[in-house]
Amino acid sequence: MIEAPNTARAWATELAVCLGVGAVLGVVGPFGSFFNDVLAVRVAYWASVFLVCGLTFGMAFRLLAPKAQRAGLPVWAWVPAMALAAGLPLAGITRLMAVAIWPAIGDSVGRVEWYGQTVVVSLVYVAVFCVLRGRAVPSIDPSADLQRGTPRIFGRLPRRLGQDLLCLSMEDHYVRLHTPRGSALVLMSLGQAMEEVAGLDGLQIHRSWWVARNAVEGVVEDGRNLRIRIRGGVEAPVSRANVARLRAAGWLDDQTLDAPEAGAVGFRAPSG
Repeated sequence: MIEAPNTARAWATELAVCLGVGAVLGVVGPFGSFFNDVLAVRVAYWASVFLVCGLTFGMAFRLLAPKAQRAGLPVWAWVPAMALAAGLPLAGITRLMAVAIWPAIGDSVGRVEWYGQTVVVSLVYVAVFCVLRGRAVPSIDPSADLQRGTPRIFGRLPRRLGQDLLCLSMEDHYVRLHTPRGSALVLMSLGQAMEEVAGLDGLQIHRSWWVARNAVEGVVEDGRNLRIRIRGGVEAPVSRANVARLRAAGWLDDQTLDAPEAGAVGFRAPSG
């Protein structure tokens, strides 16, 4: 199961990998750093460099990726540009770090050369990030839009998940697409996803959930709260603001809504 990117676990995973890659570079000693000092100092330096890269690019990816997706920009068009732009402040930071440990570097390596080395290191981090997070954004199958009237959301579903879309749930800047075969995260807002499910019979039941009508198995009462039970064992909360709309659409039993203390919540199965 792929987790959302803005969680403590996601950040911890990325930064731990950064430290690991930095340690490997400390052993290898790229750009002549092998001859600068003993192993422990090299490892500490490169691990620190990659930790700074991880923090910088981690925030940059999370800030820019949703905007690039909304603008329809392919990864190859904006990620290299981001690496070049972020390389400027990173070059300054890492140069200060290196000079603090090895003062002679300030005279032996020019600023332009240092910037070039920083961009190379940045691209290594970008590759690591794509390996870690690339699976969270399934590629769009262009053939899905060839049939007129087919909801665009189907083009975002990996083939292994099929085309039986049960529901959508929002997680940070991502939307999780649920089918009976599993789920996948797509980098988009729930509002965008709602536009792409146009034509499917379903409703938004909560600010973070959209549910297909044919996926509903029943309704569960939890005190004064309601949850929709979905095929596959998923349960989605119903916001109070949407109860009337669900009742009008025939998803709920009017008698139950009039007597929420009864304990059993009715569900009116979809007709047709």
